[in-house]
Amino acid sequence: MILTITLNPAVDVTYEVDELVPHATHRVRAVREQAGGKGVNVSRVLHQVGHPTMATGLLGGPTGDLVRGRLAAAGIETAFTPITATTRRTVVVTDTEDATVFNEPGPAVTDAEWSAFTGSLNALSTGATCVVMSGSLPAGVDPAAYAELCALLPVPAVVDTSGPALLAAAEAGANLLKPNAAELSEATGIQDTYAAAQHLRDRGATTVVVTRGADGMLAVTPDGTWSARLGERIAGNPTGAGDAATAALAAGHATGADWPERLREAVAWSAAAVPVPHAGEVDLPTLDRLRPLVTVTKENP
Repeated sequence: MILTITLNPAVDVTYEVDELVPHATHRVRAVREQAGGKGVNVSRVLHQVGHPTMATGLLGGPTGDLVRGRLAAAGIETAFTPITATTRRTVVVTDTEDATVFNEPGPAVTDAEWSAFTGSLNALSTGATCVVMSGSLPAGVDPAAYAELCALLPVPAVVDTSGPALLAAAEAGANLLKPNAAELSEATGIQDTYAAAQHLRDRGATTVVVTRGADGMLAVTPDGTWSARLGERIAGNPTGAGDAATAALAAGHATGADWPERLREAVAWSAAAVPVPHAGEVDLPTLDRLRPLVTVTKENP
């Protein structure tokens, strides 16, 4: 079982339009409303592809109830800690080429609520092969929160975050960090992707996998450095691609796959999420088609 932690989940509202034009009025073709937040999306992808998962984190108010209900309806096991403030929403506007995202900041979390959540984790992690911690932190939660959770939990941690939280997770010895290239350079102040990833390893992280959009992924691991790339551009909504990649990396850890295989799956899952108009799902026929098209190369940086 893979446990996912989403400290700032959301109700994701997706609007589909023909073309997004700033400062214009748009006719919306379709509206979708679903449980979201990066860790929630990871659980949804894992469940779809057939990997056991449980979603936990912090939920409050009517939107929190909606998140919990949608996950239960999808057959995903949950164990969220209730909070008083209301869970946020996100709005994604997609057209035929790309997506524009509006992220609300999220609710405030009290010390008592945080203590209740952390107190539940040891029991929840029993039987887990790894834990995935993904996304932004809500108000009132210290930037070192993921570092605290890495130290608290007895299973390997996969962390997908940014800024000071990314650096703190590295220093806490996270098993795997998965920033994108922009997040990595912003957090470390280093523009060279390999050097920046190695910097996080020097600070304590075991492995760093960097997502680089159309340039694929770079993995700097104790067993060597690999790059993986898909030689095809996939049009659609890329907002769920990173979460699908995180799900694949966690699944690879759970199954004991080697790094080339983990990266092949991560690139394929990530690309297969793009044709889907909302995050938290992959297009399974596209996934099957793309797997053999991913090129994985051992690097000598």
